[in-house]
Amino acid sequence: MTLEEAIKTAIQYETKIRDVYGAAAQKVSEPAGKSFLETMADDEQRHLDYLVDRLEHWKKTGKLALPRLETVIPSDKTIAKQMRQFKSEISKKARGDQKRILSRALKVEIETSDFYRSMVSEMTGKSQALFARFLVIENRHIAAVQMQLDYATKTGYWFDMKEFDME
Repeated sequence: MTLEEAIKTAIQYETKIRDVYGAAAQKVSEPAGKSFLETMADDEQRHLDYLVDRLEHWKKTGKLALPRLETVIPSDKTIAKQMRQFKSEISKKARGDQKRILSRALKVEIETSDFYRSMVSEMTGKSQALFARFLVIENRHIAAVQMQLDYATKTGYWFDMKEFDME
């Protein structure tokens, strides 16, 4: 795959996941869940803007420049603190809605991450660095969504840590 094709494909993935979060945020009325989904949609939009800009730059110059790409997704510790603050406020119905929404988001995040992983193994140099940064960020998104999903499904695990033990 050429760099141009790879960036165009990445744009498709980022558009898809942004739209998943955006549509979900429209359906959720619970403030904390809505805020999480809007934050994720905004982060994906920044990724999309970055990729479009990189593609335009590539077409104009034939060179790949990599300005810093940031994410607004907070650290795992910050997300855990936020979850503790509102977890008692989430109703059973909202949890059911969350499960459906988060399961869909997780699936698309994993697909996107898999694409970036394949580009990291296929590309070299700056092209590889571009997709490697996206892979790190998308893996962070997967962790954030998985944490939310673990809580919503009450598996006994929250952010890959056992919340309680029956023994």
